[in-house]
Amino acid sequence: PADWQDRATTAGDWRYQVDGAGSAALFGADGQSSLLIIRCDRPTRRITLLRPGAAQAAMTVRTSYGAVNWPAGAAPGTIAATEATRAASDATLDQIAYSRGRFAVEVQGLEMLVLPSWAEVGRVVEDCRG
Repeated sequence: PADWQDRATTAGDWRYQVDGAGSAALFGADGQSSLLIIRCDRPTRRITLLRPGAAQAAMTVRTSYGAVNWPAGAAPGTIAATEATRAASDATLDQIAYSRGRFAVEVQGLEMLVLPSWAEVGRVVEDCRG
C-alpha cells in the first residue's frame, strides 16, 4: 500500500527499561536487537530517536496528525545509526503517543517502520517531562 497507515505494522514489540540517566522504549522482534529506540536523557530533558542503519541527515515521523521532518545525524558510538534529538516538550512526541494506533519512522535508505503507539512510548516522554 502507498499510504503508510494502510501498511501492516512492523513485526515486534515495545520494551521499557530504566537506567541511571533516564528511560527508553525499545522496539524489536526479539529482546536482543532493536529497530528503533526512543530514549529519555533525564538530566537534559531531551528525547532521542535512534534508528540503526546508515546515518542520514533527516528523520521523518508520521502520525495521524501529519508528518514532521527532524534534522538527524550519525549516532555516536560503535554502531552505524541515525539519531534525532528533540526537547521533551516537543509536541510531536505527544502526537506519537496519541496517534491512532500507529506511527511511522522513515530514514532514507532504510525500510519504513510502522510501529504501534503503545504505552511505552508515552511513558518515556512523561519520564523526561516529570
